[in-house]
Amino acid sequence: MMNLHKTVFKNYAIVALLLGLGMEGYAQQTDPEKPVTIDSFDVVRDYRPILADAVKIRRSPDMTNKRAYMPKLTYGNVPDKKLDINTGLKELSVQETPFSQLKDQRSNYVKFGLGNFNTILGEGYFAYDAYEDLRVGGFVKHLSQKGSLEAQKFSRQEVGVFGRRILPRFTIDGLIGYNRYATNFYGIPFADDGTTSLNPVKEKQTFNDIYFSGELTSNYDPNNEDAFSYSAKVDAYSFSDKYDAKETSFAVSAFLNKRVRAFNIGANLSVDVNNVDGTNNTANVGRTKNSLAILNPYIRFKGDNYAVTLGANFVPEFGDSTSFNIFPSAEVDFALAPEYFHIFGGVNGGVKKASYREFARQNPFLGPHLGIQNMVERLNFYGGIKGNAGATFGYKVKAIYRKLEGMPLFVNNRENPFQFDMIYDGNGDKAVKHVGLEGEINVRLSELVNLGGRLNIDQYTAAQEEEVWHTPKMRLAANARFNISEKLYIDAEALFHGISYSKDWDDVIAGQEQTFKKAEIPSFFDLSAGAEYKATKQLGLFIKANNIFNTEYQTYLYYPKLGFNILGGLNFSF
Repeated sequence: MMNLHKTVFKNYAIVALLLGLGMEGYAQQTDPEKPVTIDSFDVVRDYRPILADAVKIRRSPDMTNKRAYMPKLTYGNVPDKKLDINTGLKELSVQETPFSQLKDQRSNYVKFGLGNFNTILGEGYFAYDAYEDLRVGGFVKHLSQKGSLEAQKFSRQEVGVFGRRILPRFTIDGLIGYNRYATNFYGIPFADDGTTSLNPVKEKQTFNDIYFSGELTSNYDPNNEDAFSYSAKVDAYSFSDKYDAKETSFAVSAFLNKRVRAFNIGANLSVDVNNVDGTNNTANVGRTKNSLAILNPYIRFKGDNYAVTLGANFVPEFGDSTSFNIFPSAEVDFALAPEYFHIFGGVNGGVKKASYREFARQNPFLGPHLGIQNMVERLNFYGGIKGNAGATFGYKVKAIYRKLEGMPLFVNNRENPFQFDMIYDGNGDKAVKHVGLEGEINVRLSELVNLGGRLNIDQYTAAQEEEVWHTPKMRLAANARFNISEKLYIDAEALFHGISYSKDWDDVIAGQEQTFKKAEIPSFFDLSAGAEYKATKQLGLFIKANNIFNTEYQTYLYYPKLGFNILGGLNFSF
């Protein structure tokens, strides 16, 4: 009888245990047919960084960025066991606590540094964030250098104010600022005799940029995942140089999305009114109007291991010339191994606005009376693989095929080779063909070591030009960060550019057409490294070394970069 009771009790205990496990398994699923894994986390909205320092605020956002809405899943009390890896991360126990002011919270800092080449750095960031739903602040920055060559000078100043207000239904962000960049035309091209300088004066050049950006975005409602989401943004700037070139732009954009059961339907739309004065458009007294609008309606289906987006891009251009373009817009993402391996691909097209502001940021040695023409990306096929392994390894490889009309290129001016003109390769009859390969990798070896890199291999087939000027076929950028201790950090960056080519004009001979030879711009490797030491909670010391191998390389013909330069100083937070 005693054995019978023990047997019955044991059976009851086993049944109760199985029922308990079944209830726990049920609690760990949002859908009975969908197991919850670490790859199931979806992003509710765009990543919106909180402004942390002045270096993160360099330019206004691109008004034509496409934003995709992704719904959120609720996971209950599921512990993420995959975070228990050998990097020291442990499962977190999160509890709600009332908002309180942190004792060691410091939102302000100032930085000052000196270096060789007469380098002077000054920087300040100030913010008031005593309330969790309000943040206002400002920033200032100055950097100047003087190289070893005659008139090889650079100077940059930045100042701005920003604010963010979080309201119950939406959030408002705003930023207004001013940037100034000054340099000289210090390039020294020589005549065919090899001794006569074609740039004896070395004129100054100064760019002034006044800009404003404001955005209103709906807040996510956790109690209504199917709520209508929206965003509206205004972006305006006035950019000018020392001569008579001036660009004014005013853009308005909006994003709308509505989730309906298993799919999302929405649209991105924008209007950009752009005028550039001081161009080669003599028919309109030097003014070029190259405005455009973009309408991108889409529908997106998302399953357990796939996502499909279908839509179209309608792009009318208006101004000096008018056109109406329709491009496909489709993308698919399929998870073969949801935690480790995805394949993706798509096809689209569009029109990219020709911006004097962007051209000058890439190459500050532009001459006067440039030509301005929008680039049409007639076709863009892409596809690749991507994935990750937990929180320590991520990768992405993508192949690209594009057909471009009006691809902008920098070429040296015929009469003043130390200045650059803009030309545009490809038209409706013959387009520039681009075949490219992109690769990215991010590795976290431990809590102490983080590595990252990006590789671009590009093969262009020019349409009318002999080469795609000043465009290398290979670019490699890598970075590393070493957290030696809680007080000492070391960073390193490496940059490699392959060979590129430029037009080197011959001397003008009376009665003959001016010719050129294809000049080779050698490849280069630039290594930089820096360290920061926190002496106290408020005081830190830093040092930064650039171009460690002291290579006087150039990205544009006749304009060598600075050699080895080092900068050191201190920063103070309060």
